[in-house]
Amino acid sequence: MASPQKTFYQILFWSVISAAFIGPGTISTASKAGSDFGYELLWALLLSVLGCMVLQEAAARLPLVSGLNLGEAIAKRYGKSSFAAILALSAILIGGIAYEAGNILGAVAGASQMLHVDSLWLVLLIGVTAAVLLWRGSFRFLAQFLGIVVAAMGLAFLVVVCQLDIDWAALFRGLFVPRISENSGWLVIGLIGTTIVPYNLFLASGIQQKGEVHSMRMGLLIAIAIGGLISMVVLIAATGLQESFSFEEMAAYMEAQVGSWGAAMFGLGLFAAGFSSALTAPLAAAITVESILGSDSEKPATQRGRGRWVWGSVLLAGMFFGVFAGGKNATPEAVIIAAQALNGLLLPAISMMLLLLINDQQLIPKDRLNPFVSNMLLLLMVGISSFLGLVQLLKAGAKIGGMSLPENLLPWVGVVALLLMLGLFAKMTRLRS
Repeated sequence: MASPQKTFYQILFWSVISAAFIGPGTISTASKAGSDFGYELLWALLLSVLGCMVLQEAAARLPLVSGLNLGEAIAKRYGKSSFAAILALSAILIGGIAYEAGNILGAVAGASQMLHVDSLWLVLLIGVTAAVLLWRGSFRFLAQFLGIVVAAMGLAFLVVVCQLDIDWAALFRGLFVPRISENSGWLVIGLIGTTIVPYNLFLASGIQQKGEVHSMRMGLLIAIAIGGLISMVVLIAATGLQESFSFEEMAAYMEAQVGSWGAAMFGLGLFAAGFSSALTAPLAAAITVESILGSDSEKPATQRGRGRWVWGSVLLAGMFFGVFAGGKNATPEAVIIAAQALNGLLLPAISMMLLLLINDQQLIPKDRLNPFVSNMLLLLMVGISSFLGLVQLLKAGAKIGGMSLPENLLPWVGVVALLLMLGLFAKMTRLRS
């Protein structure tokens, strides 16, 4: 059994993952869910946190039982130029750029709450600072410190929650009774995409190369649980918003509820969430590319030539698209929530790869293959995320084409998701035998 000191160290180590998923996307998506739908979407957040635990634990355990991180396992099992490798690279790079745009916009919005500086200068300052830290490879302590600042913001939201007149019956109904109304589908996908970030699976697998499974599991699950609690507190606090969510409305709401320190804490926490995630998104992209394509260098992925090109490209593209989309076409909140929905749509493909790899006897000794319970939970997450993603894609396609979807669509999509799960189960069984 791990000692309390070792468990605390593991929690601190894995706080990088919770700092990576508690970004502006989490704050925006959870706040909008609370302000627009009250407690109705708490179940989606709970499902996301549980799914995050299952997937991140499997990704972090993979190198401990196989000696290969997720990217290396994909390259070894399927080949560097295989469809699986190209799909993984495309998903992580596209998702990373979209997420990075939201991270930078969120950090700028948080800094703007405290400083009266032109947003363009803030984007440049944040981008250059992130680039320097990634180039030097000296960002882990800063990411952990910023995670503590985000946790402090969570406490400010908790103070707000304590002042609300909570309808406990409605809260527990929202937490345990799944419901998707006509306009909440993309938010459900967004809540999943902002919590179970596909590139975080590569990040967790890439930074955990040795150690004990038990101590890793304890530290990782506790760190994710803390992040999940912060997300739920933000959603519940936002149910008191009288207006539709925006960063300005949330800051004014926090000030009205707890005083000026609440607004300041929101701005500081939003900046910390954005900046810490602005470091981890390019980092995860560099780790993914380097692990799949391979390298003989013993340097960290962010300090290799190709790795620097990758994280630099993600950072620059995120800055460009963030400023362009936020300044020309949409509000920062809309851009950030759209990025979370995109990540949610990419999730099923990466989850399926992870499920098959963690059960492959060509990579892992038979006695260390994925346990039955974990397999069933992974299959369930693949099925749920595939179902939700297919439904929203069909709705989007119908809206673009000016068509209406048949009323009996959902059962048929459910059948497709079920067939996918059965096919994966059969494939997984063959790999284990």
